[in-house]
Amino acid sequence: MTDASTLHDAAVIGGGPAGLAAAIALAQAGARTALVARRVPYADNRTTALLGASVELLETLDVWSRCKDKAAALEVMRLVDDTGRLFRAPEVRFSCHEIALDAFGYNIDNRSLMLALEERAAELPNLVRFDDEAETIVIEADDVAVRTASAQFLSARLVVGADGRHSLCREAAGIAVTRRELTQTALTFNVGHTRPHRNVSTEFHTPHGPCVFVPLPGDRSSIVWVSAPAEAERLRGLSDAELSAAIEKQSHSILGRMTVEPGRNLFPLAIERPKSFGRDRIALVGEAAHVVPPIGAQGLNLGLRDAADVARLAGEVIAAGQDPGAPDVLKRYDRARRPDVLSRTFAIDIANRSLLNDFLPLQPVRAVGMHLLGAIGPLRRFAMREGLTPTWRR
Repeated sequence: MTDASTLHDAAVIGGGPAGLAAAIALAQAGARTALVARRVPYADNRTTALLGASVELLETLDVWSRCKDKAAALEVMRLVDDTGRLFRAPEVRFSCHEIALDAFGYNIDNRSLMLALEERAAELPNLVRFDDEAETIVIEADDVAVRTASAQFLSARLVVGADGRHSLCREAAGIAVTRRELTQTALTFNVGHTRPHRNVSTEFHTPHGPCVFVPLPGDRSSIVWVSAPAEAERLRGLSDAELSAAIEKQSHSILGRMTVEPGRNLFPLAIERPKSFGRDRIALVGEAAHVVPPIGAQGLNLGLRDAADVARLAGEVIAAGQDPGAPDVLKRYDRARRPDVLSRTFAIDIANRSLLNDFLPLQPVRAVGMHLLGAIGPLRRFAMREGLTPTWRR
């Protein structure tokens, strides 16, 4: 059902996981919400590792119960130095049981997650769906006017831009972006294997980036293999048998014989962040607000925290009878998201640079740092807790 005659409290532009989560969270917080996004079948086989707080948010949104049986628990995370350099770091293992958790999180295919989010969104009476794409966004004094591609019109006091890297919402608000291209490309695909993964996620650190094996239900794993662009293209062009042999070799056969499943995706890597996370009645979430390499499974987890924060702030001011798109609300949103996004981006960037740097004196520094992380219990437990939820959010 669509309704263009009402001034909405909030309108979410974009229907990916972060956008749907934001729309559901806003509606549950009491906002009369519009969602502008086409209903399209989720076609690819990518997966997402949902870490602690993300699962808690999905439980709050009544989404997790609808898809948790499609997810695999992540109980142990291994970091393995596979650089072949003179000074190599020892293996580091993080166990969720050491910090009294049943799991760090869960790895789920995005298709199952999207179906659960769509199902929940359709149940909320104060969430109106425009099955369309936004074409123009005009910011006015008291609201934002949105025109869709099929000439539908709506207005909202707050617009949440969940419309990806080339965000129309971000452009309408005049928010500049800092972007740095990385000389790396991620190849993603799924595999079956003959040995059980035992809910252990293994990240091999190579001179060109990480190669990560993340558990899926059954004897299956999802792969994120980061390498130089030309090498990633070469790997994607291999036959199933050739790629199966290549990924088995890269894994040092820890999971036995591997069989590549259909579906391969290539993603050139970059780091992006906006000058502001909210301005002029526009709040940015998901990849409209940050783009990071797939290291430490931070991308969508950051996007879900965006959704939680914008819904919390909007819900508070609406309950007080105030304007959710007011400048002070957007400033509070910017302050809420900035330390989280910038600290995560910095940590991911440093970790990635340390892999790519061949400068000999830095190799023992990295090796000693990894050794201390693995050997000192309080430091290791601190790193695990910070990786799941930043201190200031706890």
